[in-house]
Amino acid sequence: MRISFLIATAALATASLASAQSFPTRAVTMVVPVPPGGAVDVTARAVADEMSKRLGQPVVVDNKAGASGMLGAQLVARAVPDGHTILLTHGAPILNAPFVFAKVPYQPRKDFAFVTQVATSDLLLVVGKDVPARNLKEFLAWAEQNKGKLSYGSFGAGSVGHLMSAYLVDSRKLDMTHVPYKGEAPLAQDIIGGNVQIMFDTTSSAMGQIKAGKFKPLALTTATRSAELPQVPTLAEAGVSGFEMSTWYGMFVTTGTPPKALQGSAGGAHHGGSRFPRARVQGRGLAGLARAGRHARTRARAA
Repeated sequence: MRISFLIATAALATASLASAQSFPTRAVTMVVPVPPGGAVDVTARAVADEMSKRLGQPVVVDNKAGASGMLGAQLVARAVPDGHTILLTHGAPILNAPFVFAKVPYQPRKDFAFVTQVATSDLLLVVGKDVPARNLKEFLAWAEQNKGKLSYGSFGAGSVGHLMSAYLVDSRKLDMTHVPYKGEAPLAQDIIGGNVQIMFDTTSSAMGQIKAGKFKPLALTTATRSAELPQVPTLAEAGVSGFEMSTWYGMFVTTGTPPKALQGSAGGAHHGGSRFPRARVQGRGLAGLARAGRHARTRARAA
């Protein structure tokens, strides 16, 4: 995982916030739309700690998991726009949700102002230790032989892991059931327990389980191999070419937050949400994301 703190992400983002004479006047709430544990939560807590030091006020992480991240995002969208309520999230509730869900309880471009990108993370396709496959080719053959019997997990409907899995299942004409979770941590436990067979996880979250022998890594979603896992091939090397993706984590505030509370933040002050981070889907762009989203919707409605 590349925690691009842009010279310590929160450092730059919060230096600007601290420059506002009247900000903060009290504790800041950082809403994180996933359960404790997992890459987003760990990143948020590191950022919150740095912000607390620089702002001179507590920055309290508030985990609001549910509805594929939309529960927490909605809370921030409806918050008082004074900068004291911040959303730190992966892309699902901001970028992916409109492609996947018929109803989203907020308008991402209208209701949020983008503060900064906090981190990016590569994705890794993993299976539990008891799955009888040592590589992606063997897994696909096993899945072909067990159509209708296997399932794949994701850390939320509409998450990048869901879309990647749905695209893989669709492109290989497999018959697997999607099981959404509220976050990475509970999904990892079910992968270990054998309740679901496969998932796309962030490399940072998966490393501990891989080292413990509880996960078997099959392929990376990047263009090149990882220095941390040099033995693990990319999807293209494993025979599944045509798509690669990373996930990102960003910080947002409610639209209408005073510009002085955003001045100098990493990437500039994007008051009113006029500029948003985009998913890095090389070779497909947002069209590929939309296709994966349509497939995810179709499978969800058929379930």
